[in-house]
Amino acid sequence: MGAKTVKSLVVEEKNFREFASVTEEMRSASIKAARLNAIYIPLVVFFGALATALVLERGGIMVLNGSMDIGTLAAFTAYAVGIFEPIQRLAGILSQCISAQANIERVTSLLEEKPQVIDSPEVLEKYGDFFDPHKENWEPIKGDIEFENVSFQYPDGKEEVLSNFNLKIPAGTNVAIVGETGAGKSTLVNLACRFFEPTKGRILIDDRDYRERSQLWLHSNIGYVLQNPHLFSGTVMENIRYGKLDATDDEVYAAAKLAHADQFIQMLPNGYDTMLSGDGEELSQGQRQLLSIARAAVADPPVLILDEATSSIDTRTESIVQKGMDNLMKGRTVFVIAHRLSTIRNSDAIIVLEHGKIIERGDHKDLIRQKGTYYQLYTGKLELS
Repeated sequence: MGAKTVKSLVVEEKNFREFASVTEEMRSASIKAARLNAIYIPLVVFFGALATALVLERGGIMVLNGSMDIGTLAAFTAYAVGIFEPIQRLAGILSQCISAQANIERVTSLLEEKPQVIDSPEVLEKYGDFFDPHKENWEPIKGDIEFENVSFQYPDGKEEVLSNFNLKIPAGTNVAIVGETGAGKSTLVNLACRFFEPTKGRILIDDRDYRERSQLWLHSNIGYVLQNPHLFSGTVMENIRYGKLDATDDEVYAAAKLAHADQFIQMLPNGYDTMLSGDGEELSQGQRQLLSIARAAVADPPVLILDEATSSIDTRTESIVQKGMDNLMKGRTVFVIAHRLSTIRNSDAIIVLEHGKIIERGDHKDLIRQKGTYYQLYTGKLELS
């Protein structure tokens, strides 16, 4: 990981020193463990053999004196040896447990980690959980989303990222969120997806507090297209189908065409059956983005999140990706977090955030006429970080 960056910045020597230091610690710990293992197990074996020798010595005298039969001595010796065999095995198991202690502690800490967002018992009883979903009780979602006096601060933070935030988004609305780094754009989307919950206030979906429904219900109705999408080892078909595991081949083909990904897929060596390595390194950033859009399209979600989906691709590829996103956004409630303001000119509403508060709201033409913060960002008079 990061080999190109290391070489381009010429920090091989520093990394080598750090690696040598870590491996030396590992070497010392391994030698210490091997020494303990080499001492402990032979000691157990030695004492077992010594006990057997004592039994044979004392028992041999008794046999010679006629006070014990040789068969009794043989049976007793077998019992003595049998007693020490499980002790030797226990010593080996104990050695393995000591070497695995660090791994056990990590697994235990993970198992004991409590989720920050949980469903109430009443919700779980009605809607089920991830392992036993009661889909027969799931209501269809229209996509109306409302933030009602929402305040939020991260669990490890001291300041509120959002404070008394109010926003109503009707179903089928395309909303773009703009602002400098730290303005609260990603926080707003994370709250809408219920990756976090408001510290104060409520978030309503279809006029109901979304805590009255299960997380699985909500996440099953949301599509997410990230700036750097993750692809899995497998075929192109499998990567697109990951958005809907029971999708048919025809549904995958339709989603790829909708996302404008079909053309480049057909040019791959084996088309949809082309194998991709981890994270799709064989593909360009734009092609990975198109597959991510196709993956969201095959899921057909009523709510869609586009998180800076075109910020890391060139202008020519952006136009292709933008066409795919335009097709995907039709008829859905859409949140768009964008750095390239040229991609959000056709949004139904543009929200400009600053320190967790809305300072401007309107469509592209209205905000340009106001000549406020959005106008300065769009014309380059104010840098968008």
